[in-house]
Amino acid sequence: MAAGLAGARRRGHRLPERIDGRDLVLAGVATHKLSRLIAKDKIMAFARAPFTEYQHPGGPAEVEEAARGDGLRRTIGELLVCPYCLGMWISGGFHLGLVAAPRSTRFAASVLTGLTISDFLQIAYKAAEERGLGGR
Repeated sequence: MAAGLAGARRRGHRLPERIDGRDLVLAGVATHKLSRLIAKDKIMAFARAPFTEYQHPGGPAEVEEAARGDGLRRTIGELLVCPYCLGMWISGGFHLGLVAAPRSTRFAASVLTGLTISDFLQIAYKAAEERGLGGR
């Protein structure tokens, strides 16, 4: 974070007086989604594979994995399977992005936030269907 802030400062970017509440919510929801995509999503298993091993299925389109190996390999594996641990780094990245490239960062965060909303609606729709409330 310090290196990112120093780099932004060298490029003439200044820290805002405060973070706008809308940006905070956008970055928070996007952080949630990106951390789950990296840590849990089936489609990202190939990227985690050198550092993790499959345990069992997780939530919708997710898997549970455990870190493998020793030393740095295990440390990276522990980070990659923990959406809470990744969240700190991803949130920091979004906030640095809001300082250095706010338009691009808001766009990327909006895509992830839209996906999060869609995920929750898909889960709610499936639950409604299972209760006989789905509209077919």
